[in-house]
Amino acid sequence: MKTYAACLLRYPDMGITLDFSKLPTETKETQETSALIKRAYAEMEALEGGAIANPDENRMVGHYWLRNSSLAPTPELRACIETPLTQIRDFVKAVHSGAITTPNGKSFTACLVIGIGGSALGPELVADALPVDGLDMFFLDNTDPDGILRVLNRIPAETTLVVVISKSGGTPETRNGMVCTQHFFHRLGLNFARQAVAVTGTGSMLDKVAESEGWLQRFPMEDWVGGRTSETSVVGLLPAALQGVDIDALLRGAARMDEHTRSHDTSHNAAMRLALAWYSIGHGRGSKDMVVLPYKDSLVLFSKYLQQLIMESLGKELDLDNKPVHQGISVYGNKGSTDQHAYVQQLRDGLNNFFVTFIEVRQCAADDVEVEPGFTAGDYLQGFLRGTRKALAENGRPSITISIPSVCAETLGALIALFERTVGYYASLIHINAYHQPGVQAGKKAANSFLQLLARARAALSSSPSTAAQIAAQLGTDEEDTYHALVHLAETGRAIHMQAIDAQQDSFLKNA
Repeated sequence: MKTYAACLLRYPDMGITLDFSKLPTETKETQETSALIKRAYAEMEALEGGAIANPDENRMVGHYWLRNSSLAPTPELRACIETPLTQIRDFVKAVHSGAITTPNGKSFTACLVIGIGGSALGPELVADALPVDGLDMFFLDNTDPDGILRVLNRIPAETTLVVVISKSGGTPETRNGMVCTQHFFHRLGLNFARQAVAVTGTGSMLDKVAESEGWLQRFPMEDWVGGRTSETSVVGLLPAALQGVDIDALLRGAARMDEHTRSHDTSHNAAMRLALAWYSIGHGRGSKDMVVLPYKDSLVLFSKYLQQLIMESLGKELDLDNKPVHQGISVYGNKGSTDQHAYVQQLRDGLNNFFVTFIEVRQCAADDVEVEPGFTAGDYLQGFLRGTRKALAENGRPSITISIPSVCAETLGALIALFERTVGYYASLIHINAYHQPGVQAGKKAANSFLQLLARARAALSSSPSTAAQIAAQLGTDEEDTYHALVHLAETGRAIHMQAIDAQQDSFLKNA
């Protein structure tokens, strides 16, 4: 029987510990798993060496080079990492010092980041986890007009620096947020271009717009950095630096974790140990969900961040041999001890279809108030973490605990790097490509088809009332899709003869 100490993996230089003691069993190295592990290490070495990892787009995947440019396989790639870092430091220093100001000569006080997916989730995580003394941070990360307006009405527009992030410049959600912000600034009599910065691919549509309109600055976004692994690129570092985060510490934490998890000594490789735990718990099929429970308010967005990193990377229909496998791991979570009063009841007594990843933060900035004799709020937080973990284990619910000393730039960088490499190793174990996202593209194509239908449906409206079925027959389109297009036009005030649509809705409801 293993001792408790044997279930721990410690990195004393970083103050990080992983506790695997609440797993029923860890994957034992058999001939089969040894071969899988060997393959995973080899594929990771090839990835870091510059192999084409995303054949769909003929791209390398180089997010590990971002925190150690000496790993980049060519001098040109090294320059693509080091030059933007210098540009970020110089630009942010000028903004913070007041050398770069608004057109009215005022210092910038806030930053509005416009992005979607990885171009927003990483920066949002860092902004929420590491509040510091730089610019106040705001985000537009959707194409919901009400959500956009709610954010725009909160920003001090006259002193807000706008950072627009899009690799191609054609991402609809980001483009829409940018256009709405431009319109908002114009109504206030502000010069949007002189308060805007672009993070985009060189020569992209956004790059060309920013250049022609004379935006403050343009930063390059390389095609070998995927959105969900872009926090240590310009995408994440520019917003973080503007916020006042020590980006060198963020990069240092990621680099140190990379060094530890590059080792082929599996017993001391936290990323491989995590990947093997996922493999064992879910039988290599992702049959159990991952519940992420950080016991610290500042990490409440970590589960949302991991949701994209893991599910977009691992949720694949086909394996590398083009065989249907329908792989993935579902991820959800919030924070402890809030979840003690939400879904922990089901975790303890309901479906045993998950495993928990607890994140413990050992230090508290201020915990000197006794809420009752001898005990502080922090004592209670620790008690709830330990109690929940134990209660779940008593009912056969597996968990892993990651313990960090504090939430700071260095430990957050380390956590990001740990899960990035874990995803890479796990993808190799189950033989899928973690670095493309064909399902996302399918959704985009379907959305474009609906927009085309919307335009055709609007053009088909006339002074004579018609039902959705009649218009669909006229256009040769799907009746349900046409119905939804007409309802959308009506609800946004762009359709006539609502009685026809109302009648069609009544028919749908009667037949439901």
